[in-house]
Amino acid sequence: MTPSELTYERFEGKEAAGKLDTFLEAYEEVYAEPPYGEGPSDIAEFIEHYQVHAQRDGMRLVLARDGDQVAGFTYGYLLPADSRWWANVQEELPEDFTREDGARTWVILELAVRKAWRRLGVAANLARPTPRRPGRRACHAHRPARA
Repeated sequence: MTPSELTYERFEGKEAAGKLDTFLEAYEEVYAEPPYGEGPSDIAEFIEHYQVHAQRDGMRLVLARDGDQVAGFTYGYLLPADSRWWANVQEELPEDFTREDGARTWVILELAVRKAWRRLGVAANLARPTPRRPGRRACHAHRPARA
């Protein structure tokens, strides 16, 4: 498998809400692995959160496909003006950096690639900026490195 053999599909707004079943199996597989170790209650929580996220401004879902299989996915949305996103950052950031206006920052909430398609550049392709991507900048949420 080479990355050029994969296809990428993009879904915007409410259309993305209806695609959860398309990539849920991939989510379950990836997040069952360490360091996540997610089980049924975590999956149920993800489903709830995704349905809320899918209603946000700037929602975008991108699927990487190998034939009829989902090899990976990513999704995110625009931070609203009243976002508390930056409040959990471990270091203090200047106010002009953390100020949101509802159109400034597009955040990647999830980005996952199934084991069989890792180390092929799939994650980089999923995260790559595309024309008309919402926001003037992007941010990717991830777990801090373990000490």
